[in-house]
Amino acid sequence: MEGLTDPIMRDVLTSVGSFDWCVTEFIRVTDSILPDHVYHTYCPELLNEGKTAAGTPVHVQFLGNNPEMLAANAVKVAAMGAPAIDLNFGCPAKTVNRHRGGSILLDEPEVVHELVKAVRDAVPAHIPVSAKMRLGYMDRNFMLDNAHAIEDAGASWVTVHARTKADGYTPPAFWDQLQPIREALKINVIANGEIWNNADAKQCRLESGCEDLMIGRGAVTTPDLTQCIRQNSDMPLLNWNDLLQLQIRFINGPAKTEIGMVGRYKQWLGMMSKHYPEAKALWDEVKRIKVLAEITEKLKASNI
Repeated sequence: MEGLTDPIMRDVLTSVGSFDWCVTEFIRVTDSILPDHVYHTYCPELLNEGKTAAGTPVHVQFLGNNPEMLAANAVKVAAMGAPAIDLNFGCPAKTVNRHRGGSILLDEPEVVHELVKAVRDAVPAHIPVSAKMRLGYMDRNFMLDNAHAIEDAGASWVTVHARTKADGYTPPAFWDQLQPIREALKINVIANGEIWNNADAKQCRLESGCEDLMIGRGAVTTPDLTQCIRQNSDMPLLNWNDLLQLQIRFINGPAKTEIGMVGRYKQWLGMMSKHYPEAKALWDEVKRIKVLAEITEKLKASNI
């Protein structure tokens, strides 16, 4: 997710989470082959055999509508060490859709097929190619057409966010709508959307028939969520002291500017405040502070 699952967040979450793999923020591809430094900015894990420090593989995600350039960039990043390539057909942002990227392409299943096939045909056979989609753009009319388009193009699996672009991120997610997709395809269908706790994970699996789950905001809000799901625990497995250490690791991560890190940390703290009372209390203390050292001091004191 753009602006959320960046390299720092991936490092922190995979250090405690139980992820099979994770995905970069989407990398926009237009009319050129991107230089190395762009890839190393979005995916510094390429310098570590395509894995986070914890050893979790990081798949590189592209967003675009130019089959030749998507293919060329996929070839390049595969050679740089990307373990897998994912294509984004799920982004609902107006700025992205306005440039014919993301979920708006779900109104054109033939284009979805063309883009996936171009990448699949270009990269080595041992590199998986996958896609992320929603149930549709403004409606679900092409839901199965898009799923088949992705499968027929040679994708190894498809992740489906259980809402349309029109639904945005407004609850609920329509997990039951994933079942006909799962039944229609031979490739694996991964369920995504509105999974905030272990109960949600179980209900999503029940309604969708999908075994595998893709978790985004839920994992950021509750860093031990993947562990809770794997252990079938409805109670948190990490206490505030555990989370405090994670937050210090996050704050000490690489950042272009201090104000940028302050903003990123406050974003995360605000999300955690929905689940942890200690985070809510800390948020009330630091929300107007703009100096990272002062925020760090308040954070360390929050465990007393």
